[in-house]
Amino acid sequence: MKYWIITTLFAILILSKGIGQGIEEIDGDGIAALLQKYNDTTYVINFWATWCSPCVKEIDFFEELHTSSRDSKIKVILVSLDFPNQVEQSLIPFLEKKEISAPVMLMTDLDYNSWIERVDKSWSGAIPATLIYNKEQRVFLEQELTLDELFENVNQIMN
Repeated sequence: MKYWIITTLFAILILSKGIGQGIEEIDGDGIAALLQKYNDTTYVINFWATWCSPCVKEIDFFEELHTSSRDSKIKVILVSLDFPNQVEQSLIPFLEKKEISAPVMLMTDLDYNSWIERVDKSWSGAIPATLIYNKEQRVFLEQELTLDELFENVNQIMN
């Protein structure tokens, strides 16, 4: 009995470590609402997936931006385009391994053509893709970013 209780508590701690905030589901209407937040915050929204090699390569940069900007008016949101049936098998283990603490949303609307244009009319649908915006400026980047490019684009939008 003791072993079962200890094992259960250990499992709860492990599962809550990397993604303690949980993975919120989002659909096309949710994306539209996310893109209409015009306040004093700069939003950095990265569209990515665990099966996308360039996305995986740059994900640590978004986590670094998230971690370094906790006390500022920058909000990093990672929108995963992983398939909903792959959350337990791929997405959660990936987030735990990478120790991602930035908010993660799972796109549940698999009719990509119905919402991609809401993000940016120029978006072909390729990932990684990043939207950085605030109430005054907006930039959309359909490319893999380096750490310097990510921080430079955020700084340009904020200034």
